[in-house]
This record gives sequence, C-alpha cells and structure tokens, in this order.
Amino acid sequence: MGSLFVVLWGSTVSSYAIEVQPTTEQIQAQVERGKLAAGQGVSPDQLHAWFGATEDLAPRGFIMTKLGSLLVMANHLALRALSPTEQDIAQVLANEHVLVNVVLYGDRVNFAADSYIVLEQAGRTVKPSTVRFDARGDRTTAWPQQPAYRAKVIAQFAYAELDPRAKTTLTVFPSRGGQVSFELDFSRIE
Repeated sequence: MGSLFVVLWGSTVSSYAIEVQPTTEQIQAQVERGKLAAGQGVSPDQLHAWFGATEDLAPRGFIMTKLGSLLVMANHLALRALSPTEQDIAQVLANEHVLVNVVLYGDRVNFAADSYIVLEQAGRTVKPSTVRFDARGDRTTAWPQQPAYRAKVIAQFAYAELDPRAKTTLTVFPSRGGQVSFELDFSRIE
C-alpha cells in the first residue's frame, strides 16, 4: 500500500479545535443540530467528521469526538422520535478517548490483521490506547479484481495525549508492510 495524503473536510459548523471539555452551549448546539439533521432526513453516518478519499474503493475514515458523538447520537435518536437523556449526554462526555475508524482496501482477505495506527503531532508520536481490526475483510464490488477486500482498523487515543488544535498525520501500518497516511487538521474537527 502506498502513502495517501488528504485533508480532512469538516462539517458545516465552524469549530476551533477538538473540545475536550465542551460547554453547556456547545452541548446543546450539537443536540439541536442532530435533531435538525434528522428532520431533514440526514442519516447519522453523514454527520461524522470524515477524512480521506471521496471515491469508492479508496481509503477513508472518520473521527468521533465528544461533540461529534453528541451530534450523531442526537440525530440517531431524533430519527426515532427520541431525545438524548441527561444520562446519555453524561456518558458521552465521560469518554476520555477520541475514536478513529479507518476503512482500508487490500488484495487478500486478512490484509488488515494486526494493523496498527499512530498519530504524529509536531514531531511527537501519539500511540493509541487500543487498536482493533477486521481479521477478515469483506469482498468489495471490484472482487475478484483489486482491491478485492475492505476492512476497518479502529483505534482510540486518549484526549490527554493529544494536542486538540494540531495539524496531525494519522498513519495506518498493515502488518505485512506499507502504510496509508492522512493529513488532518484537528482545529477543524468538532
């Protein structure tokens, strides 16, 4: 796998950085945005902070922060005529990790097994708290041609280890070599 560099495209609401301790106003704004999006028929996956390629069969992913999680949860519940409870919101805010979900494409069913993810911020490597991966990929629409398989690699990074305003390089290292990298601007992620 070669190296792929892309810039994060953000949501339509401006944010100055990943918020580690969101304010009451920010929390309420995200809940309202989620409800409004549901009223417009927007699905929760369209509200993620996506990065990577826009074309099919090319690496991409999303980041879930506290505010991003609130937005998606409020949307998901509003689509079912429900609202997040105070307990739901408190549970999201108690999470001390940013979740990164990357979809990769490869030539064999187990290409993503034992993959690893790191972040680079201003010359400093940030290691994940946890990494999970699909041991077996799913067939793509190109199968049996290449790329024949799609798999996810998911990592969690502690907020305490991150600079929430930094330009960041996210790199995934599949176990059999190569890498896929994404250039992210954390100052543009909610």
